[in-house]
Amino acid sequence: MLYPNTLDNKLGFDTIRERLKDACVSPLGQDYVDKIRFTDNAQLIDKLLRQTAEFKQIVQYEPDFPNSNYIDVRSHLNRARVEGLALTEAEFFDLKLALRTVQECLRFLVKRDEDNSFPFLRELAGPIGIDKKLTDSLERVIDDRGNVRDSASPELANIRRRIIGEQANLRKRLDSILRQARQNGWIPDDLSLTVRGGRLVIPIAAEHKRKIKGFVHDESQTGQTVFLEPAEVFDANNEIRELEYEERREIYRILLALTDQIRPHLDELRKAINFLAQIDFIRAKAKLAVQLDAVMPKLVERPFVNWTNARHPLLHLSFSKQGKRVVPLSVRLDEKARILIISGPNAGGKSVALKTLGLVQYMLQCGLLVSMDDFSEMGIFQNLFIDIGDEQSLENDLSTYSSHLTAMKQFLIGANKRTFFLIDEFGTGTEPGLGGAIAESILEDLNKSGAYGVVNTHYTNLKVMADKTAGLINGAMRFDGEHLEPLYQLEIGRPGSSFAFEIAQKIGLPKGVIDRAKEKLGNQQVSFEKLLKELDIEKRVFSEKNIEIGINQRKLAQQLAEYTALKNRLDNEQKQIVNDAKQKAKALVQEANQRIENTIREIRENKAERDVTKQVRQQLESFERKELKPEAIIIDTPKPSEEEFEKDSGAISVGSYVRIAGQNAVGEVLSIRGKDAEIRIGDLKSNVKVNRLEKVSKKTFKEATEVRDDRPRSQGMDINEKMQNFSFNLDIRGKRGEEALTEVDRFVDDALVLGYPELRIVHGKGDGILRTLVRNHLRGYKQVGRMEDEHADRGGAGVTIVKMK
Repeated sequence: MLYPNTLDNKLGFDTIRERLKDACVSPLGQDYVDKIRFTDNAQLIDKLLRQTAEFKQIVQYEPDFPNSNYIDVRSHLNRARVEGLALTEAEFFDLKLALRTVQECLRFLVKRDEDNSFPFLRELAGPIGIDKKLTDSLERVIDDRGNVRDSASPELANIRRRIIGEQANLRKRLDSILRQARQNGWIPDDLSLTVRGGRLVIPIAAEHKRKIKGFVHDESQTGQTVFLEPAEVFDANNEIRELEYEERREIYRILLALTDQIRPHLDELRKAINFLAQIDFIRAKAKLAVQLDAVMPKLVERPFVNWTNARHPLLHLSFSKQGKRVVPLSVRLDEKARILIISGPNAGGKSVALKTLGLVQYMLQCGLLVSMDDFSEMGIFQNLFIDIGDEQSLENDLSTYSSHLTAMKQFLIGANKRTFFLIDEFGTGTEPGLGGAIAESILEDLNKSGAYGVVNTHYTNLKVMADKTAGLINGAMRFDGEHLEPLYQLEIGRPGSSFAFEIAQKIGLPKGVIDRAKEKLGNQQVSFEKLLKELDIEKRVFSEKNIEIGINQRKLAQQLAEYTALKNRLDNEQKQIVNDAKQKAKALVQEANQRIENTIREIRENKAERDVTKQVRQQLESFERKELKPEAIIIDTPKPSEEEFEKDSGAISVGSYVRIAGQNAVGEVLSIRGKDAEIRIGDLKSNVKVNRLEKVSKKTFKEATEVRDDRPRSQGMDINEKMQNFSFNLDIRGKRGEEALTEVDRFVDDALVLGYPELRIVHGKGDGILRTLVRNHLRGYKQVGRMEDEHADRGGAGVTIVKMK
């Protein structure tokens, strides 16, 4: 159920409907636009959305899809039902072109069977079939200029040959008469043969018309020239006219036979044309989706709202032309918080937020893609009630407030758990105390009904009620309390201030008037508004601090990952050294044991002869001294020495090379602010007092920063080096889809190896194609927890933040 009947106009859907009609290429699709209706059938909505999403891909990536000759031939098919009636050449030509377009669409979709692309569009095309004999007959009879071919029948070919022959003979005879008349001066040189009434005639001056015997068919506007058919060509012209009549009769006979041939197939043809109409309609929806940067959100078969970065479609189109960006809307309504009470100053965006919610939900349940992030979730509602503006009427004696109460009556009667209602300026139009009390009572009943909704209000009692009542939640349109400017951002969880006194002061209302108003209002209300203002300012300050803390946390996480990787590497190297030492020791022990056994055996074999025994013992002692003697560890303790730097004269400025006094660190000056200088030492930046810096030469800087890599090379992946070179930020702007995904895969693999908890991918905004491609690809990683847009000040929808599990 929809309320009121003018809901289309109030939400702006009538403009959406007109844009869809403009996107259609024929009346076929436009008729379907007129049939768009709100539905709560979840399966139908899902099917319509998926068809449009598939066609959106075709519009963006498949330029060879047929886009012409979507001709409305439904009236032709209706005429063909009448027995004994023949369609004209033009009507058959329209039918031929339309059926050719249908066949091209079907061939396009059949080719996608192999890779299983566009399943819902292929399902739409499944029942469509056209008899090949029928299309062959059309091709055989009607040529590509819309005329009946000579080869349509032997009789027609014979008649047309005879006509051509007779016309050639007739022209020769008339040319002869025309030359003779020119020689006699009866006809000017610039005139030639022409046709009047289907017969070839010659133009001749009026005063000479008696000179040539014949019949005058016409004369010029001035009357100075007449168009004469000479008597000697009467019979030839008559013969040609008779042949033309025969040609017409034969053509009619051929067209009648062709009409009789298609009559049994009219239902089949009507289905084919209806398919063409649906294709035109779905493509129009897809074109609009591309303009809106619209997507298919996750569909939930119950009342539910979980939108991220939703944009008002009409504002998006208008702002795009001006090069501006719509401030997106994020909102969540569920079983615990079903009704949102939005407060805030006038002109702060409350009504726009309300219309955005209504129009986007209405578009979804009409089968249109919606402009929001693709991971948003949208539920299905049975009823959609709105009270925006007023329905005051002189005829019905309704005032503004009476019209609002009439709407509230309908809301209370029809509201249930599957209802979504939107109320703008709730309770206004009467005395504020009474209006606030009635609004609170109505809101209690709406809450009891289990309905979902959004309400705009300035009443404090409704803000307090939302804070204390289960099922209700406060929301505020953010406002810059310092500069008194609206931010057009919806913040859920706290009420907003109307900033009435601040706005009045900014406009220039006398201070005395404002002070008296504060006294009349009372301290409690003034303190409440002041508290809301202060909370808004503090919230903005703490939000900025949170951003700074988030950046520092990411840096800390990166440094911790670097430390962990370095520690693991050192531990592995230590274990390797110990294992090598144990292996070597084992080999030495085995060799020593072998020598001892050999020594004992030689002593026994030589029966303990003194000289031989002594020699064998000396060999064993020599092995012990050489092989088993521990290696001396040499600890090279460098002597502290001050490196000599080649100093440079002159004052320190931006770009100077400097070193910190008493240290060996050499860097470059990036900026100077008063007595402080920002310098870069390697990859680090630091702020140092200028009086602690010494200027050095460029040669000294190059020598000090020269990279020396004397480390032994090892096989495999160097985790420490990868950690040092890795950045959690990836920029893929300007890259093609396949190239970008390859970069993303390499980037995510490195991040998983190094244990990064959060990544940042810069893909730009544009049409959102690269963003959608990257996010869909990242959903294939089970390690990816969630994705979200970057803060608006740091790139917004042009940057995706990837949170790892």
